[in-house]
Amino acid sequence: MEHSRIRVLSVDDHPLFREGIAMVIDYQSDMVLVSQACGGKEAVRHYREHLPDVTLMDLSMPDLSGIDALLEIKAEFADARVIILTTFESEVEIRRAMEAGASGYLLKNLPPSELAQAIRQVHAGMKWVAPNSRIRPK
Repeated sequence: MEHSRIRVLSVDDHPLFREGIAMVIDYQSDMVLVSQACGGKEAVRHYREHLPDVTLMDLSMPDLSGIDALLEIKAEFADARVIILTTFESEVEIRRAMEAGASGYLLKNLPPSELAQAIRQVHAGMKWVAPNSRIRPK
């Protein structure tokens, strides 16, 4: 059963936010949280170890930024699907993330149902950018 579910890795340096993500994922019958990381370097290690279907990655972390971790993961696993999940709404950050290979860009103030929908869409091979953004995925 677990292999048919979408395997998610959550990366954020705030424990409370990681726990919230865990609750949202746990509530979805078609998803399972395979690991949590609290920084970019740990994210790369956990990605290698767990090979998740979708990774939720914060942009701003103390040791290695989400973009740098994304670049490192994509260099080794070209088909990795990483959704940036952040508080930064700037078009510059969205563009940087998408150019670095992100499959999606979401703001942390989104409803839990939208997060679940974005994970499903990215898992299905589509891109997802916060609906209020002027940037459109290619």
